[in-house]
Amino acid sequence: MSKRIKHSTPKQDGFRMPGEFEPQEKVWMIWPERPDNWRDGGKPAQEGFMNVAKAISQFTPMNVIASQQQFENARYQLPPEITVYEMSNNDAWVRDCGPSFLIDDKGNLRATDWEFNAWGSLVDGLYFPWDQDDLIAQKICEVEGVDSYRTNGFVLEGGSIHVDGEGTVLTTEMCLLSEGRNPDFNKEEIEKKLCEYLNVEKVLWLKDGIDPEETNGHVDDVACFVRPGEVACIYTDDKDSPFYEAAQDAYKRLSEMTDAKGRKLKVHKIACPVTNVTIKGDFKIDSVEGTLPREEGDICIASYMNFLITNDGVIVPQYGDENDTLAIQQIQEIFPNKEVVGVDTVEIVYGGGNIHCITQQQPKA
Repeated sequence: MSKRIKHSTPKQDGFRMPGEFEPQEKVWMIWPERPDNWRDGGKPAQEGFMNVAKAISQFTPMNVIASQQQFENARYQLPPEITVYEMSNNDAWVRDCGPSFLIDDKGNLRATDWEFNAWGSLVDGLYFPWDQDDLIAQKICEVEGVDSYRTNGFVLEGGSIHVDGEGTVLTTEMCLLSEGRNPDFNKEEIEKKLCEYLNVEKVLWLKDGIDPEETNGHVDDVACFVRPGEVACIYTDDKDSPFYEAAQDAYKRLSEMTDAKGRKLKVHKIACPVTNVTIKGDFKIDSVEGTLPREEGDICIASYMNFLITNDGVIVPQYGDENDTLAIQQIQEIFPNKEVVGVDTVEIVYGGGNIHCITQQQPKA
């Protein structure tokens, strides 16, 4: 049965986090219901999550976690080929609170179980409490019978990193150096943790993400590895875009970077939406102390970059924007041998995330 490994690290044991483009066994998701984040008791968001889960399940088996209160509803709404597990949770961001799965050369599977504090604890976190979300990684590992490495005293979310599976990790200074996560660690010490617990040699630092208020700038809205030596990055020439400066800076930095194997990165541009996606209409959520309010007119963090690569498919956000089709075309050119599927994720974006944020892949061991 699974146990937590306390006395070593993935690097010491020869386990690495594979790239998202490597073969996957299944994908995990948590069913949304939090009434102080998802409007109308989460019903519109649940439809969005369901559509994402169905799209992924064309390519990869799906597991969905639901609370005791929502288990029956989730089971009823999701197709029978999607497995539903009952687990307590605080909210629906399995990318950030779930395990970062690891593999070794012998075909074994393990995971890194990062400490989770809701993107900044009591400094600038997004909700309280987060204790049940901090247990999700361990619970998933128990279900799968997978040993895990717990990083007690070191906070990280899965959305803040992307790996190439060959020794390189990509992240942002805005997120990993934020005061709500690991204020007692300097940049070099944080790099050392990443190298030990992901089994990488080189950390590539972008400066800023595009959502300072939410996750303090997760990299998965800005750039990702699409295969070894190649990255995709958001890009816009529109100086009025709220993402202009971060996109330009990220593109420039990536264009000058080399990976752990010494390859100069090839950088693919992904468009930004032409029109800002904003919260529209009657947006009623519960008012709870410690939760970020959401109001009509708020600009949402709508990035086409927040897609999931999964086996023979790539699942891409769509916003009803004139650049929706362009983004699909650009991503199709990057992945000529995969089927690119667009899913309307406006309701998910209203809650503060997107397809990559709500999913966590489990690699084939």
